[in-house]
Amino acid sequence: MLLNILLLIILVVSFVTDLKNRRILNIITFPTMAIGLTYHTITAGWAGFSFSGLGLLLGLGLLFIPYLLDGMGAGDVKLLAAIGALKGTAFVFGAFLFTAIIGGIIALMILIGKKELLSTLKRIIFFTKIKTLSGLDRSEYHHAFPYGVAIVLGTVTQLGVNIA
Repeated sequence: MLLNILLLIILVVSFVTDLKNRRILNIITFPTMAIGLTYHTITAGWAGFSFSGLGLLLGLGLLFIPYLLDGMGAGDVKLLAAIGALKGTAFVFGAFLFTAIIGGIIALMILIGKKELLSTLKRIIFFTKIKTLSGLDRSEYHHAFPYGVAIVLGTVTQLGVNIA
């Protein structure tokens, strides 16, 4: 229960800072990782450390490639890693899946709102056929939104599923 309360606090703070400043703060993510690792190690020894450490690594790994491709910020990656450190691998993977679905819905709503859905789909199909993104101007295909919002909503959804 205590970890769920802490999780909700970091999610609310991350939601607000990502919406307002497009930043997820290290002062939130790094201490959360340390708390998760410490808590699980104290309560379950090496098994707890492994539970938390593997959750952290999975959270980090799930978003690392999109980060390397400049698809999201480092704060998003660290937030998912912190969630993994608190709640373990199964939880962070479920949160990631819900995040992907919610992120896709948000992106779809943005494209529909900007009346750019059809042109974006055409570009995706065209560039999938030629299998390269070289020579593209980022503004042509990238409609960024603070992905931390999707991470927060996906994690809250996963938390609800776990509690129910």
